[in-house]
Amino acid sequence: MAATGNRVRNPGRLVGLLSLAACLVLAGCNATPRAEKPPETGDQAVARVNGKTIWTSDVKREAVAQGLIGEGEPLDVTSDLFRRVADEVVDQRLLSAEAVARHLDKDVAIQRRLAAARERILGDALVERTVSGAVTDTAIRGLYQEQLKLAKRSEEIHARQIVLANQAEADTVRKLLATGASFEALAMEKSIDTATRFNGGDLGYFTTDVMPEAYDASLKSAKVGQIVGPFAIDGGWAILKVEDRRVEAPITLEAARPQIVRFLTYDQVRDLLEKLRSRAKVETLLKPPQDVPGQPTEPASAPATAPPSKPPEVRK
Repeated sequence: MAATGNRVRNPGRLVGLLSLAACLVLAGCNATPRAEKPPETGDQAVARVNGKTIWTSDVKREAVAQGLIGEGEPLDVTSDLFRRVADEVVDQRLLSAEAVARHLDKDVAIQRRLAAARERILGDALVERTVSGAVTDTAIRGLYQEQLKLAKRSEEIHARQIVLANQAEADTVRKLLATGASFEALAMEKSIDTATRFNGGDLGYFTTDVMPEAYDASLKSAKVGQIVGPFAIDGGWAILKVEDRRVEAPITLEAARPQIVRFLTYDQVRDLLEKLRSRAKVETLLKPPQDVPGQPTEPASAPATAPPSKPPEVRK
């Protein structure tokens, strides 16, 4: 590669060579000294910058930090994403080494920033260890079963409807149904409800608490196979046919898992912070702001999302 002094005459070619080198390493060209042990089980050396190895775990950690993958998600070492993030980690190592060479780490302001970053990382690590030790599959299943016993299961109704513009039309359709006419066919032909008419008036399964009051009153004591109505609703008159009644099925464990994990995580973090605060001496040095007559009132900020105060309900 031709160069004049210390300036690279062809930076594009340099990037290409770096990418090629990374590809060779990823393909299995691993020249890691035998004395150097991988920091994590199954770790693979990706590159070496001034004698210091970059591992697959370093690249994955950077991908998580950038929000490119989630915590614990796999990252294929042969993918373009992995190679791109690996190049960024190499760049970061080079920038960091140059900053130290220029003694930027001796700057007081930068030392405070480094200390703050260290505190944040250590705090996050403590939370991760605490949560991982408590939010186990056994704990998740236990809370799910506990809430399953406490959950109130409503009754679900499967019904069809025909919506007519006025009572006279509704009475006419009801008479046709009494002679044995098909409910589904009349729904497709006569109903003015565009959301259900083309599927024979099918409303699917629902609980009455999500329906207008008129539906609840009409369906409360209706039996399977019974036709009820017509009765007045917003925008017309309705006739219903009850297809089925059943007890509402509880939410599955897998569907409830994210909500349960979130609750258990908040619970562990809250308990940890309460214990730490009870043992520490925390002094608030700032005085509360004083009201000044005539001063504009600062608009209230949106309320912060609070941790759940009780376990999630195991319902659909």
